[in-house]
Parts: sequence; C-alpha cells; structure tokens
Amino acid sequence: MKFLKYLFVGILFGIILVKSEAVSWYRIFEMFKFQSFHMYGIIGSSVLLGVVSVRLIKLMGVKSIEGQKINIIPKEKGFVRYLLGGTIFGLGWALAGACPGPMYILVGTGVFSMLIVIAAAVIGTFVYGVIKDKLPH
Repeated sequence: MKFLKYLFVGILFGIILVKSEAVSWYRIFEMFKFQSFHMYGIIGSSVLLGVVSVRLIKLMGVKSIEGQKINIIPKEKGFVRYLLGGTIFGLGWALAGACPGPMYILVGTGVFSMLIVIAAAVIGTFVYGVIKDKLPH
C-alpha cells in the first residue's frame, strides 16, 4: 500500500512522456538529425528545472520524507569521462530509439521489442560492474 503513490507517479510520468511525444522514435530521430527543437526543449527544460531544484534544496535546507537533511555530495571534476560516457549513452539512445526511462514506458504502450533493449541494457550494466575496476575513472 505504501508504494502505490510511487506507482501512481510513475504512471502519470509515463502518460506525460507519451503525450509529449518524448518516447516517440520519430522525435528522437529528428533530434539526432538536428531537424527539430522539440526534444531539446524537453531536455533543456528538465535540466533547468533540476538546476533550480538542487539550488533550492541547498539554500532552504530541505529535509527528506524521513526528516533527514538532504546532502548532495559533489562529484569529481572531469571532462574525458563525461564526454566518453555521454557519447556511449547517446549512441545507445540513437541505436535503441529510447533512453532508459522511456524503454519501460514503450513496453507499457505495447512495443514489446523494447524488452530486448532492456535485456541488453541490464547485460551492459552487469558487464560494466564486472570491469569497472579496470577502467580509468
């Protein structure tokens, strides 16, 4: 019963992404060919909302549901790792036609071929976990 609110928010988020066409393969294809601003607008507004939210959390000392202060640990600075990771993520996104969140939403809309993509993502995550100590972080 406790997790019903999370299920409801997930379903609402899925509906919003479907209605905004953020999970549309054609919209994603347009984005990667620089033919449309639609996806860049969605991603840009999400980044802006995230920046403002994190800033407000830090300024106002917001607490979690459990009453603990939210502590955001700064990440190490680095250019190559983010460039390489972003490139790999973008290539996977372009090949699959969806990033991780919309993969599940597309399965919910009846695109069952996304189960193959989800399986490949899980295998890729497992492989990364096995070899991460050998990678130059």
